[in-house]
Amino acid sequence: MEIDYEKIGLKVGLEIHQQLNTKRKLFCHCPTILRGDEPDGEIVRVLRPSLSEMGEVDRAALMEARKGKKFIYQYYNDTTCLVELDEEPPHPPSEEALRIALEVALLMNMNVVDVAYTMRKIVIDGSNTSGFQRTIFLARDGYIETSEGKVRITSLCLEEDAARKIEDRGDAVVYNLDRLGIPLVEISTAPDIKSPKMAKEAARRIGEILRATGKVKRGLGTIRQDINISIKDGARIEVKGVQDLDLIEKVVENEVIRQLNLLKIRDELKKRGAEVVEKIFDVTEIFKDCKSKIIQNALKKKNGKVKAVLLKGFAGLVGMEIQPGRRLGTEFSDRAKVIAGVGGLFHTDELPKYGITEEEVKKLREFVNADELDAVIIVADEESKVDKALEAVIERAKEALIGVPEETRRALEDGNTAYLRPLPGAARMYPETDIPPIVIKKEFIEEIKANLPELPEEKFERFKKEYKLNDELARKMVLSYYVDLFERLCKKFKNIKPVLIATTLEGTLKEIKREGYDIDKLEDRHLEDTFKALSEGKIAKEGIVEVLKGFCEYPDKSIDEILEIKGLKGLSKEEVEKIIVETIKEHLDVVKEKGEKAYGFLMGRCMAKLRGKADGKLVNDILREKLKEFTQNL
Repeated sequence: MEIDYEKIGLKVGLEIHQQLNTKRKLFCHCPTILRGDEPDGEIVRVLRPSLSEMGEVDRAALMEARKGKKFIYQYYNDTTCLVELDEEPPHPPSEEALRIALEVALLMNMNVVDVAYTMRKIVIDGSNTSGFQRTIFLARDGYIETSEGKVRITSLCLEEDAARKIEDRGDAVVYNLDRLGIPLVEISTAPDIKSPKMAKEAARRIGEILRATGKVKRGLGTIRQDINISIKDGARIEVKGVQDLDLIEKVVENEVIRQLNLLKIRDELKKRGAEVVEKIFDVTEIFKDCKSKIIQNALKKKNGKVKAVLLKGFAGLVGMEIQPGRRLGTEFSDRAKVIAGVGGLFHTDELPKYGITEEEVKKLREFVNADELDAVIIVADEESKVDKALEAVIERAKEALIGVPEETRRALEDGNTAYLRPLPGAARMYPETDIPPIVIKKEFIEEIKANLPELPEEKFERFKKEYKLNDELARKMVLSYYVDLFERLCKKFKNIKPVLIATTLEGTLKEIKREGYDIDKLEDRHLEDTFKALSEGKIAKEGIVEVLKGFCEYPDKSIDEILEIKGLKGLSKEEVEKIIVETIKEHLDVVKEKGEKAYGFLMGRCMAKLRGKADGKLVNDILREKLKEFTQNL
């Protein structure tokens, strides 16, 4: 589908959230580490919305409250504290985090505020024990350059990350408090982005600047992109949680397609004089003997019911595709799932199917008085859930008559999106009373300015010159999350070529990931220990892959234990020579036939025995020497 983005008035803005690599959390002195062991305990809470200072309740908070969920918080005695549990006031913000955030702001040409105020942002999905997220507004009015033009940076905030979701049990959500409070910067752009390609480029550029500081965390979940997307006659949609940079273009494209199709549906509904009947029909009797497993399982529940709503003029449109593989009916289903917790719904555009017969559909349509242009939605579950789900469907169907509803959606792995919650309103922000204003002195700013890191383009030229990397490898390394580790390793192990370190970080790690190894388990110390072993001659460069695989499998093991497990104990020159001589003797017939031309054949056989245990150059030198001796003596 060819889309003229200028003609449809596409506007895109980004919100980039990046965790900072600090020693302590933003508002307490707990470390910024994630735990994988069993927690020491848990507490249970219920969060409720409160009135803002303007006497309003945020609509997104109100919807979360309607779900009626409990929240279970896991904690550790040694790495979480009463601040995370909201049992103690926040401590003064981390100066280290403040310094990093200001550094990022200056790299993006922003104006830093004279006095920074901390605000409370209402969030009652359970991800914050307090029911709000603390955020500090630090800078505004900056910009970045892209190949398609300048993108304004409207604001940079320093805020605390949310708790880590462990499990959704339906009536309760389990969170771990280890992530809650980790400092992150929130960078917001103006809606200056005019194409999906430009959106990806802008996000990449901001990511480059963040990594240039050398003070951001790496790995899955440490950076998240939220995308605000709108078109002419559509609505502003906030897409949350795009973690993969390569997915940004697809998300923007698919959201544009969704909005264009919703506008087509709206226009068709208007032509038909469509309306939503605000009545819920009990049709349990029609389906009491239905062969559908979903319906039968629902009717076995306590107070299990099948109910329906009538959408006049919606026939054929509920089943219309609005995104690849997703239909208007999917939008209804998403809303019902989120608000009522039901498994899904049926609609007459897709029936008879799923064990529901043509006769049952006929009886259903007669019961609700539906004609051929009408659609009927049915839900089967506990009665309270069914009523809540169908109320949500009625609400969403009314929105279809208007066009595109403003909402917050979550990114899916295929580039589509699904309903998450209503778009938050302005009533969700209010001042934090436990943290005094922070005066940002000019001397502090000047000190940071004087020590700003290289920008990526400067680092690119230096890497080529200093480390003798080619253009491609230098570019990859500059943009890599391992860029600072690369330089540390180069300085520490001067007897190892920088090219080998760079290709390991940017090539080898990707290769073992494709093989199914979890490289997120690898810490800097694992990589440092690997290169230390190489530097000291404990392993050959050919053994790097197996060592790293070993650390992925056994992250708590030492380098010596990994070498033992993988059988990679380095061999002495004498031991290598012995194995090579044995190999030549095993293939003496080939040596007699080919003489020194047997080198290639023998090298393959030797490396099969020695890979990872001896350096390839050493094997090469000894093999050539011994092969020459053998051929001369034949």
